[in-house]
Amino acid sequence: MAKARRGQSASKPSTPAQRHQPPAEGGAPGRLAPDLVVAALAGFGLLLTAYLTWVAWSRQAAAFCTEGSGCDVIQGSNWSTLLGVPMALWGFALYALIAFLAVYPRSTRVRRWRHTWRLSLLGLAISVYLTVVGVMVLDAVCAWCLASLATMAAIFAWVTLKRPAAAPGTRWSSWLMGNGLVVVIVVLALQLHQGEWLMKRPEDPRMAALVTHLDLEGAKFYGASWCANCREQKDLFGTSARRLPYVECSPGGPAAPRAFECVSAGIEIYPTWVIDGLQHRQVMQPKELAAITGFDWSGTHP
Repeated sequence: MAKARRGQSASKPSTPAQRHQPPAEGGAPGRLAPDLVVAALAGFGLLLTAYLTWVAWSRQAAAFCTEGSGCDVIQGSNWSTLLGVPMALWGFALYALIAFLAVYPRSTRVRRWRHTWRLSLLGLAISVYLTVVGVMVLDAVCAWCLASLATMAAIFAWVTLKRPAAAPGTRWSSWLMGNGLVVVIVVLALQLHQGEWLMKRPEDPRMAALVTHLDLEGAKFYGASWCANCREQKDLFGTSARRLPYVECSPGGPAAPRAFECVSAGIEIYPTWVIDGLQHRQVMQPKELAAITGFDWSGTHP
């Protein structure tokens, strides 16, 4: 009995300092103090992406973004949404996860570091990808997007500098390779989706017939790649939009000269439909185009 009591007393902390000592790195979860730097940066990111999500859903122009500006071009592009959801809302969800990790107390320093580092790396990679797309494809730069990029880069840099001694181990190369591979796969999947290289839904029979009819009637749809209203016009035709009698008036971007065909046709506003020599300078509903061109809308079943 004496031996048992001595064994029990030896296993317990002998001093108050030992009883309140935090768990070793990577050990059982303890109560971590919040990472105030990451929490503040993620909070700013939440406010930024919440505002941009509201702008996308309300179809309003973002502050300090005039019509035809870089923000307007990017907001109206194919890269502004993912799976029908504004890209800003995906960013909001990512910032929310990072903010949660920064203040969640029931964890370890290593576990918090691993998760936050992975998420911030993913967010940074996607932000860089979208910025490159804006510059190389759309010839546009969005100040709001750059602000989000800078915020995510700051989070990533801070977390990298605050790496615990026990994480991710002694082999940075394997850690970077594994996480880098995941990031590359995500970015490639995003490019495949946004580039419309994946299999798409079949065309709606009514829309397909209307598009064929418009082409036969000699109708022309003039627009620009950076025009938000042109994007809205194409969305009305679903997967049949790729067969519209479309004329790109700004192949070099908003700052480049307009295409000769558009100048000679007197196109000044996007989108503009030219039907039987008359210009219709607005987004046209498919049913309106059917009525103007004599297409049997009610007799064609969707």
